[in-house]
Amino acid sequence: MLRVILALALALVVDGFAPLSLRSGGRRSLSPPALARPVVFGGGAARRRSAAVSMEVVGEAAGGRPLKVAIAGGGVGGLTTALCMLKAGFDVTIYEKTSAFARFGGPIQFASNALSTLKAIDEGLFERVMTNFTFTGTRACGIKDGLRADGTFSMAGSNPWTAMNPKYLVDPEAPADWFVRFPLKACADLFGLPYTGVINRPDLQETLIDECVKLKPDFIQNGNPVDGYENLGDGLGVSIKLADGTTETADVLVGSDGIWSSVRAQMYVGAEPYIAATLETPCRLKRPSLAHAHTHTLTRTCMRVSPRYGEEIKGTSPDKMKRQGCSYSGYTVFAGETVLKTADYYETGYKVYIGPKRYFVTSDVGNGRVQWYAFFALPPGTKRAPSGWGGSTRTEAEEDDLVGYIKSLHEGWTDEVHYVLDNTPESSVEQRDLYDRVPELLRSWSDGSVTLIGDAVHPMMPNLGQGGCQAIEDAYVLTEVLKGVNDTAAVPEALSSFYRKRIVRTTIIQFLSRLASDLIINAFDTPWSPHDQKGTNWKSYLTFAWKPLLQYVIFPAQFAYLYSYYPSGSMGDLPAELDAKWKKKHFEDSERAFASVGTGKNTDIGESFLNAATKKEEVAA
Repeated sequence: MLRVILALALALVVDGFAPLSLRSGGRRSLSPPALARPVVFGGGAARRRSAAVSMEVVGEAAGGRPLKVAIAGGGVGGLTTALCMLKAGFDVTIYEKTSAFARFGGPIQFASNALSTLKAIDEGLFERVMTNFTFTGTRACGIKDGLRADGTFSMAGSNPWTAMNPKYLVDPEAPADWFVRFPLKACADLFGLPYTGVINRPDLQETLIDECVKLKPDFIQNGNPVDGYENLGDGLGVSIKLADGTTETADVLVGSDGIWSSVRAQMYVGAEPYIAATLETPCRLKRPSLAHAHTHTLTRTCMRVSPRYGEEIKGTSPDKMKRQGCSYSGYTVFAGETVLKTADYYETGYKVYIGPKRYFVTSDVGNGRVQWYAFFALPPGTKRAPSGWGGSTRTEAEEDDLVGYIKSLHEGWTDEVHYVLDNTPESSVEQRDLYDRVPELLRSWSDGSVTLIGDAVHPMMPNLGQGGCQAIEDAYVLTEVLKGVNDTAAVPEALSSFYRKRIVRTTIIQFLSRLASDLIINAFDTPWSPHDQKGTNWKSYLTFAWKPLLQYVIFPAQFAYLYSYYPSGSMGDLPAELDAKWKKKHFEDSERAFASVGTGKNTDIGESFLNAATKKEEVAA
């Protein structure tokens, strides 16, 4: 926690100052922006001249062409970057690991700041996302008492302050189930933005792909991911090594290949010692040999290092606390999904149940479905279910009453939690250890003509639902920065500018995302009540004392900051109109789903969205 606090403090002063690694030999001032037309650069012959000559003729050569951008990874961040850049007139190609697009994955949360960014990128994209969207921020969302919630919806109307009813102190009949409520709607209204909600990841990816295809039919190359790169220098861009052994060249390479990024592995692997199979013995690190570049061989001593583990791809420390430069958060999460009509299904968006050393989250994700997450402070590798991300498969031992195991960890908790678990099919439950990274305050996200975005450089805990949102912001800001470049020699400095524009905000949000888990697990407990003995330790008194500060100060400030980035500007009455239109459709779709499932345990939810991700990786392999 001390490292994170120090990182946050440093982030507040780093804006406007570049780390040493940002210094490059190229021109330090950007060329005048060319926003009214696609940015063009000199032809192939001009690009191979000296840097001095290139800077004079690019943009005016007879064979002028748009900026060529390669993107590693076709997830939400990569696809959004591709669409944003294609609309800016760039020549964009995504190199994706999987052999073909397949509908897989669960819902993804989009907060108001991400929706504003999508609208700024493309009006048509925003409209299509809204047709498949489920609003949660228009309804009651917040923290509930995991032990005292009684299964009824007791937060009247839309007033967030009913969670602070002072009658609770003197009247044992006053509702005690809601601890605090998140001011999602109020903060969105402050900026005139659409309300937070969720969309199915397959629907989102399908929409992004379709919009990109309209601009460039062959924009994505499947089954051939980026394995490495070599900066060519002198405004010549970057040579990219692909998995099949071939190479491609581009003016810019964007690493959007997730938390176990191969682009980041190369960018940072030489920046620090790393643990090899044989410790304290010489070892050789060989950079990929790429077109237009010599083979570079680096020799360094491999030694035991602490506390960071090296950046080699998926390299894991023996205790699993470090993996490819990422730190184990201290928490593992179980996730499941079911079709279930709860007593408050239409009145609540998402609920965070808090209790001793754990918390349980449920969310309406549309079409009658409830998705849940159970967070536990357990050592890494405490496996009870396949992860869906690491290529693991379900075993007979793991299938043995998994829901019963999770229920046992919530003994004495509210029936609201057990009702959801009792109606969850075993096949939908998965588990994942959560890793994140310390913000890169002393190293740039960029290396020459290569940069990183999204989870590849700032993975974060899921508590604020901002992982995908920040990747979308990255895509928009990076594109805006590159629009102002009309000389390939200026690309490295432009990418450094992108880093400086984004590092403070992403650092703060990484900090807040991690802080949420740390506080709930380590500092919060069942709140004290004068009417029972369920919360009597010092944490219970502290949790009770925090309540007014959280409700009136901390959460309003937190969500106002998250939503303060809104490149679309205020949307006026549009958010309310979208919500009104959605409510009728949501009710009809949900009732149809409830009728199709009937009563009793839901067995029709289908394959787990996490397990589907595993199959996606296996197809690519």
